[in-house]
Amino acid sequence: MAMRWLLLAGLALSAMDLSAADLQPPPAVGELPPQQLGKDRHGKPIDLADYRGKVTIVTFWASWCGPCRKELLVLGHFQDVIGKDALEVIAVNFKEPHSDFNAVVRANRKLALTYVRDASGATSDLYGVKSVPHMFVLDHEGKVAYTHLGYSERALPGIIDEILSLLPDEVKRRPPAKS
Repeated sequence: MAMRWLLLAGLALSAMDLSAADLQPPPAVGELPPQQLGKDRHGKPIDLADYRGKVTIVTFWASWCGPCRKELLVLGHFQDVIGKDALEVIAVNFKEPHSDFNAVVRANRKLALTYVRDASGATSDLYGVKSVPHMFVLDHEGKVAYTHLGYSERALPGIIDEILSLLPDEVKRRPPAKS
């Protein structure tokens, strides 16, 4: 009986290894990441090529992830202050049911983030995302400038400094879009 359980456990672990092997490696700094992110909550296809010319953040999150939920608030406020003409935040939900996704979107309805639901994991697999939070900061050309995986709230000031470094001086000097 114990041998049977060991064999079953070995088969289960083999299956996990195979699915992990199907993941693409995350796009590296300087690379153009996968352009198609799926559809936003209104059914509009999200193509990163449409956001070239501005700094774009693609962040993968889940409702059960406390740091992710805090991050969404910070990024939403940051986007409001900078303005959508210079900064776009695309928040991709990591493999969750529609109800969990909707609960977070409703709780954050005042945030002007672009939300994408990735229930099947197709987008997160293309990005090599295994855990959340996982953020990709893209420059004006749409290439990965910075990546952050599994960071804490303490890392957010440094991340914000990185994002600011990518913004044109005229954007940094103008009054906030919202406060």
